[in-house]
Amino acid sequence: MVRVRVIVVNYNSGVWLRSCLRALSRQSVSDFEAVVVDNASTDGSIDDAVPEDPRFAVIALPRNIGFAAANNHAAAGAECPFLATLNPDAEPEPDWLAALLAAADRYPAALAFGSTQVDAGDDSRLDGAGDVYFALGLAWRGLYRQPRSLTPPTGAVFSPCAAAALYRRSAFAAAGGFDERYFCYMEDVDLGFRLRLAGGLCVQVREAVVRHAGSACSGRYSDFTVYHSSRNRIWLFCKNMPQPLFAALLPGHLLLNLLLLVRAWCHGEGRPTWRGQLDGLRGLPALWIERRRVQSRRIAGWREIARGLTWSPLRVLRRSAAVAPLDARPAAAGPRRHEVLH
Repeated sequence: MVRVRVIVVNYNSGVWLRSCLRALSRQSVSDFEAVVVDNASTDGSIDDAVPEDPRFAVIALPRNIGFAAANNHAAAGAECPFLATLNPDAEPEPDWLAALLAAADRYPAALAFGSTQVDAGDDSRLDGAGDVYFALGLAWRGLYRQPRSLTPPTGAVFSPCAAAALYRRSAFAAAGGFDERYFCYMEDVDLGFRLRLAGGLCVQVREAVVRHAGSACSGRYSDFTVYHSSRNRIWLFCKNMPQPLFAALLPGHLLLNLLLLVRAWCHGEGRPTWRGQLDGLRGLPALWIERRRVQSRRIAGWREIARGLTWSPLRVLRRSAAVAPLDARPAAAGPRRHEVLH
């Protein structure tokens, strides 16, 4: 019986895709199926990249519909208990999938699971240890570019990074999957936020390791990346923040975006940042309808959500990881809050 569907969304990923799929085919667990979605690549990266393995299938799309929509497309119709997302520039270690599934068995309260991401270009450094969300509306990968020796133990995080994550399929479907309006960037934090609003838990799994290049296709500081990050940052905060927190934090969120715009102009990224923020504001009327739907389904109290946020600006500057130690307990139990600072 197939236990998990692994989804790899490709768009002009070059040689990274071949390495990713070869590593995936060598996983220590065999009860998985893999769906490679090609978003109308033009670099030939999909050609001969997929292993001769009956577990692998390819969906070739006629146009680039984005990371969020492509994952949703591949998830549709899945009947297995779990869905995994894996970036084409992420190379999983042989026990990656086994570690995620073991964590899913150990923590029945958890709806999503993240991986330890090691920098593909420097094995001694991390690419990320779970997604962190600052209360004023800023998200980052914890411990990005910091020593691998600082990897925190398995524990609860705000959201897993979808570059290498596992989701319970039923929870993914109930939440509506990734928000396709985002196209790409921060759609994983958005989903993690909605899973938390639904009363779920997200767990960062230390033993699940991938080597991740990060923005190998789009470029970390490209206009494309900056634009989508700037726009989606506004949507994420305005759609998901519970009303008591939203009212209290909105002035700070506006100030944060102003400071980010000033910083962007100083670093030559002003135009895409401004365009992203402007389109973020333009999209708010339609997003407000979605906000009402999301908040009407909220199960977690606003105080519980507040405990999952990061509040210290110093932790923003340090790009700390925020991990809550937890025990393998029944679904009703929750984590004890703890911040890992490095």
